[in-house]
Amino acid sequence: MRNAITIAAKDLKERLRDRSAIILAVVVPLGLAFIMNLTLGPITEQAFSTGVAVSDDDGGAVAQGFTSVLEEIEEDGFIDVTVAESEADARIRVADDDVSTAYLVPEGFSDAVSGNQPASIVVVGNPDQPIGAQVGKAIADGYVSEVNAVRLSVATAIALGADDLAGLASAATLQSSPVTLGAGETEGRGFDFSTFYATGIAVFFLFFTVQFGVLSIIEERESGTMPRLLIAPISKQSILAGKLGASFVMGVVSTAVLWLATTLVMGADWGASLGVVILIVAGVAAAMGLTAAVATIATTAEQAASITAFIVVVFGVLGGTFFPVTRVSGVFEVVSRVTPHFWLMDGFKRLSAGEGVVDILPALGAILAFAVVLGTIGLVRAKDLMRT
Repeated sequence: MRNAITIAAKDLKERLRDRSAIILAVVVPLGLAFIMNLTLGPITEQAFSTGVAVSDDDGGAVAQGFTSVLEEIEEDGFIDVTVAESEADARIRVADDDVSTAYLVPEGFSDAVSGNQPASIVVVGNPDQPIGAQVGKAIADGYVSEVNAVRLSVATAIALGADDLAGLASAATLQSSPVTLGAGETEGRGFDFSTFYATGIAVFFLFFTVQFGVLSIIEERESGTMPRLLIAPISKQSILAGKLGASFVMGVVSTAVLWLATTLVMGADWGASLGVVILIVAGVAAAMGLTAAVATIATTAEQAASITAFIVVVFGVLGGTFFPVTRVSGVFEVVSRVTPHFWLMDGFKRLSAGEGVVDILPALGAILAFAVVLGTIGLVRAKDLMRT
């Protein structure tokens, strides 16, 4: 055990002197997390709002009702209503990107509706603001549906012999809809923006960080120092344990630094500390297993590093470290679940949502299974690396 600790301490000291290792393990991921939070964070936190323009050439009761609906929505901060001087003015505002949608209410619109004649509100959408244009169209569709419902009610009453059209229209307008949509939100279960990128970047770079200790076995063999270790009064098990121990410490410490730094500076919420520590340890074990398995099939340290980098990038994309994959379906959904990155992100997401250690057990089991399978392959074949 003493020999293993000595070897691990020696490797760690070398890595601390190697600035590239520190940069890759801490500086780069921390810098990326801060940059992503500063540049994209404010965008995701902004409430949606879009500008609309209204050109009312009618001025009748039905047209005024539409304007009133827009004013009510504006009070909720969802749209910003501008009254255009004319139809041409409204179209110009759309063309100049001042608004996403323009509503053109033609002259005689209210009379046509009251007389049960064809009538229409022209909706001009801005193709450069597709979301706002879709929202604007949906608002108009909703109002038109209400108006048509009133017309249907009046027409039905007339067919049954009623003759007070004005009274019928007024009464129908005042009636509340029999079915309404209730607004509500589910209990939060997921990342906010800062936490997503903090955990995603930490998980992604974790698999690069732990490779230094494992790949040092190949480097020792290439540099000619492995024979010296093997002839020394040190068992192969101690050498292997020391190398793996250095990888483990680097992985845990670097991820813990990212955890604390992003929590204190970015306000990221990783969740319950015990659960975070458990996931970090499990993630380090999985990363070590992956690197160890790759190292046994590579002939040089450079080749092993290249293969590992390729696998880690692919797994990172599939596992959702760069963008959420919880809403995808099909083959991609199935493939993403065979990566340890997916389960690490799932575990951190649950912790961030306030769930406990028990709730992350499925994710933890998948991560450990990955670590055991690949780690076993790596350890069984490690004897091929421990040779003169």
